[in-house]
Amino acid sequence: MKLEFAKMHGAGNDVVVMRWPAAIAVPGSDQLRAWGDRRLGIGYDQLMLIETDYSGPADAAYRVFNADGGEVEQCGNGVRCVARFLADVSGAEELRLDSRGGIVAARILDDGRVTVNLGVPAFAPADLPFAVQREQSSYMLNLGGQRIEFGAVSLGNPHAVILTDSVDDAPVGILGAEFQDSSAFPRGVNVGFMEIDGATAIRLRVFERGVGETLACGTGAAAAVAIGRDRGLLDARVGVSLPGGELEVSWEGRGEPLWLAGPATKVFEGRIEYEPTED
Repeated sequence: MKLEFAKMHGAGNDVVVMRWPAAIAVPGSDQLRAWGDRRLGIGYDQLMLIETDYSGPADAAYRVFNADGGEVEQCGNGVRCVARFLADVSGAEELRLDSRGGIVAARILDDGRVTVNLGVPAFAPADLPFAVQREQSSYMLNLGGQRIEFGAVSLGNPHAVILTDSVDDAPVGILGAEFQDSSAFPRGVNVGFMEIDGATAIRLRVFERGVGETLACGTGAAAAVAIGRDRGLLDARVGVSLPGGELEVSWEGRGEPLWLAGPATKVFEGRIEYEPTED
């Protein structure tokens, strides 16, 4: 059978968006890794599967798979691409999209960007999950022979955020991998390295679990701003500069929902052969 897909990206965070037939089981991790291979497959950071048999309270539902074949709860840039994909077909300017990370409200802005409501940032360690006894503004872990200070928050998926004087010099690959091996994060964790350029601007690099460093990470941008604002370092609206482009995060503070805005660009459409296997 042939499956149609759209290759898209949000500020360089590249995703494949695909409607998944209701009667067919989602492929196993080996097949998902093969599709995600940048030389032998389509290549992606995340695969966004839109459920064709959805009948819930939202307009549509999606599932998120990382390039390593593992399913995760949320992808901020990915859901913006899903919203753009669906809006291009339906003409809708507002959508509600269901996921493992909760229902996300999406809007198509007049300037062509897509903004999504990622919900209320959750700082309780159990929400990540993060194996510590109590919530703190910052935490310490011994990783790679050094003591690392970081903040932790969930945007439907787990994030650790490290403040750094220079993202250019940050050991993103080394420390990002060390965090994945820590028993403190039983489901792994996305790791952001944040350089603050003032109350309204940050620079950011993110090591995504199951992927490695990416050109952009939407929930990573949201997490970094949430940590910085919660510590009184950032204003309510912050521009986030990532290697792949610019995002904007708006958050009034604890108990309030957080909005993520940025580009969602379709690169090309295609079809791929897939033969389901019998269980």
